Amino acid sequence: MTDPYRPFVHTQADLEQVWRDLMHPLGFADSSIWMLRLEPDGRAVPRLLEIAEAELTPDDPEPFAALLEDLDSADPGHSYAFLRTRPGSSAVSASDRAWAGFLYAAGRLGGVRLEVVHLATDTDVVPLPLDEIGLSLSA
Repeated sequence: MTDPYRPFVHTQADLEQVWRDLMHPLGFADSSIWMLRLEPDGRAVPRLLEIAEAELTPDDPEPFAALLEDLDSADPGHSYAFLRTRPGSSAVSASDRAWAGFLYAAGRLGGVRLEVVHLATDTDVVPLPLDEIGLSLSA
């Protein structure tokens, strides 16, 4: 039997559903970044980290990359899923793209595996894959 509080994430669609379930009902007063760790078998770790008041995108992903690297070295093999939440419509903004790019860069620099970054707004949850934000895997 699957534990509903620890769903398995094997696809981007699975992850999108997890974010929808966790953020229901949609509607946000402020911007945040949320992090979910996934075990090597894809099961969600039952702890969610919120970085509140995430309005401005940081310039340098290296400190955040070091944090991810430390987390992974303490308990290797996990992957990391990130969600940006903010008020407003689901139209992807330059700030949303910048945050996603920052998170992808931090994952790459930290040597950890990232899942597709997602955006949740007052109206929807949408994926922000690398190609849609104008980055490539080698970026």
